Order: sequence, then C-alpha cells, then structure tokens
Amino acid sequence: MADQIPPESDFTEEYDIITDEDIAEIRDALEGGRMDEAASKILESLEALENARLDIAVTGESGSGKSSFVNAIRGLQDDDEGAAATGVVETTMEPTPYPHPTHPNVTLWDLPGIGTPEFQSHTYLERVGFPRYDFFILIASERFRANHAQLAREIQAMGKRFYFVRSKVDADLDAARRRRPASYSEQGVLTQIRDDCCRRLLAEGVASPTVFLLSSWELGSYDFLALEETLAKELPGHKRHTFLLALPNISLGVLQRKKEAMQRQIWKLATISCSVAAVPIPGLSVACDVTILIKTLSKYRQTFGLDDESLCKLAEKVGKPVEDIKEAIKSPLAREISRDLVLKLLTKAGGGALMFIEYLASTVPVFGSMVAGGISFATTYYMLRSFLDEVARDAHSVLIKAFETDV
Repeated sequence: MADQIPPESDFTEEYDIITDEDIAEIRDALEGGRMDEAASKILESLEALENARLDIAVTGESGSGKSSFVNAIRGLQDDDEGAAATGVVETTMEPTPYPHPTHPNVTLWDLPGIGTPEFQSHTYLERVGFPRYDFFILIASERFRANHAQLAREIQAMGKRFYFVRSKVDADLDAARRRRPASYSEQGVLTQIRDDCCRRLLAEGVASPTVFLLSSWELGSYDFLALEETLAKELPGHKRHTFLLALPNISLGVLQRKKEAMQRQIWKLATISCSVAAVPIPGLSVACDVTILIKTLSKYRQTFGLDDESLCKLAEKVGKPVEDIKEAIKSPLAREISRDLVLKLLTKAGGGALMFIEYLASTVPVFGSMVAGGISFATTYYMLRSFLDEVARDAHSVLIKAFETDV
C-alpha cells in the first residue's frame, strides 16, 4: 500500500463518497458524543444489509436458456459443480433453488418451463410459489408468445415486477453474419431482434414492453448492464446492495458499482470496529476490533473475485495459467489477510487519518469533542478506504489481464 498522503486540495474530493445523507446519519448516530452509543444502531443497520434475502425467479419456455442464465448470473459454467442442469428439452420439473456460491442470501430459482402440459399460465404462479420471489425474469430464445404475455400480466396484477430477456442473441448474430457477410451489421441485427420482440408483446397486450438482449455465454455484452442498472433502480435499497455484490465481475462498470456500494458502508464498519469489543493497539493511538477488520478485508477480496478459488476459475475460463492472472495483483492480497497485515495497514494509514479527522471535525463538529475515539475511527476508516481502492484497482487489472481488453 502506498504511503503517500493525498494532497490537501484533493482530500475533500476523494471523500465525496460520504454523501450528505451519510453525514446526517453520522451526526444523528453520534448525537450523544460517544461512539459506543452509536454502535447498536449502526450494527443493526449493517446486520439488516448483511442478512437481506433476494429470491429471483427465472422462467420461460422449454429450451429457452433458463438454466444457463441461472448459472451465468452465479458465475458458473454449465458443467461446474452445483450448476443448474441444462438441455434441449425441459429439465426443470419443480421450482429448483440455486443459492449463489459466495453470497448464500441470493437464490436464483429455475422454474419449470411455461406452456408445458404440466404448467399452464393460469395456474402457474400458484403452483411455483409466487410469494417467495422478489421479481421474475421471463426468457425467450426465439419469440415471445402469448404464454409470456399472459404470465407477465398476472405477475403485474399480483404486485411484482418482471423483466423480459431475449436470450441466445450471440447465436442469432453468428447466423446473420454467415448468411450476409457483406452487409452484416451487429447493431442492425440487434435492433431488428428487439423491435420484433416488442412488436409481438404489444400484439399480445403488453403495454410499453422493454426487452433486454442477452447471451449467457457473453454475459457482459449486449444489454446485461442495462438490465443490471434497471434492477438497481427498481429494487429496494438493501436488496439492491445484495444483488450488486453477487453479480459476476464481468465488466469494469460492475466493478466500479461494487466499489461504490462498499464505500458507503465503510463509516459504519469503522464505527463498529472502534466501539464494539475495541482493543487498544500497542504503538498506535488506536483502539479497534481487529477481527471485524480481517472479516471486512476478506469480504472485499472475495467480492472482487481475488481469492484463490475465484482466480483459479477465471484462469480456467480464459485458458490461462493462474500465475499469469495473479501477476496483475499489486496489493497485499498476495499475502494472507491476517492480524499482522491489518496492523501494518493501520500503521500506514496514520498520516492520512489525521487529515481525514480534520475533515470530519469540520463537517461533523461532534468529532472535536471526542479526540481519542475520533482518531481510532479516522484511522480505521482511512485504512479500509485505502485497501478497498487497491482491491478495486487489482480487480480492474485482473479483468484486463484475463480478457486482454478493457472489458
């Protein structure tokens, strides 16, 4: 980690991630002037975020790519252990839950295909357990039909959201390229597919349909980021956070949004660390709970896919030695995240923390009357923020190294 302290002129800009809403929360939490009095409220907020469940229903006609989509969102290949079964005929006979491998509070449900003799649309939602799902993904690999439209209307009538996904667009593009190589236009073909889907849904009575074009084999391409942004706007805040952190690291945009989501929780983690079971650190004017910090740093590493298991899967996916991928990692992640590493990072954070506490004291005046607790808070906050910055940079570098492009 670099020892350089940011210039004072850049300091407030660097911490613009502390929003007015965050400042109001901090001021309210510290109204009594004691960090330990704020701890229970903040801990409750963090636990609600940590325990937020998200259940996503994925349905469509047989052979539309439902199971491959379930696997892709969970960062799995179709032949990985724990992957949803796939096939050209309907392989899902009952609603089947597939927990996310690293975010177990997120579950994707592979539902039986609609329109089969066993599941007609008018009884479908009751039979698959409608109330358990937060939203529905309705997938078609060729055309959206009456079954999709009828199901969408019933979902809407029962008060939940649905999203139309046209899958396997990579296969359509490949076929169009082969048929008309001279006049081929990727954007032209995609526009034609989207317009055809919307026209058919309008004809079936779906008002103002939006269709997202995807490929489970190239998840970061086409409309996936638009789908992700739409869900981020429409999900409740705590479920939005859960959904974002569970996304596979398929683009620089996803990495940036993950970083921003985790930045917004740093002040809460720093407060808890310096209040609950805080222990003085020899040689530093800091008291904190090192166990909380170890857990947080480990979570950062896993969320950005920089743990050994994630790196090995990525290397296998792109056909490169994992040692080559790891060469892109420049931060202390190469070493075990241990108590010793946390103490070294806290020591390095000291200089920047002094500038940070001055900034906080000017923004939240209560810090001026709690110097000892404030120093611990500022040091812990600055360390977590600096480590998160480095992890995000490493994840960026790893993605580019793996795919040899600015994804």
